[in-house]
Amino acid sequence: MTNRTSYTANTRGIAVSVEPTYLEERSSPEISEYVWAYRVVIENQGRETVQLLSRHWMISNSRGELTEVKGPGVVGNQPILKPGESFEYTSGAPLDTPSGMMGGAYQMEAESGERFDIEIPTFSLDRPNQGAVLN
Repeated sequence: MTNRTSYTANTRGIAVSVEPTYLEERSSPEISEYVWAYRVVIENQGRETVQLLSRHWMISNSRGELTEVKGPGVVGNQPILKPGESFEYTSGAPLDTPSGMMGGAYQMEAESGERFDIEIPTFSLDRPNQGAVLN
């Protein structure tokens, strides 16, 4: 049984929860390739309808090397969330070290046309059992 940790941030009544999972079967430590999946739930707990326009991720490996990822929407969607609605997706991130961190922001647009950023909580990417040598 894997130990799952969830990270949550709330900005202007919009909650973003992230749950990372290390993908042993997709990773190749012998060539410094480590892969994680992360499940994101964006929940509109506020009173206004909003649309997710773009994402901005900051990903760092354990050496502190930073990668920025920017782009429209998430997994090909720019979801519109009415009050009480949520959107969930799963994506992935590769690293060349067995641990790192990710975080960032989504740009949202309210019905009024106002644009604002909401926090994606910073979460750690840690390969389980790093000290163990498996044959």
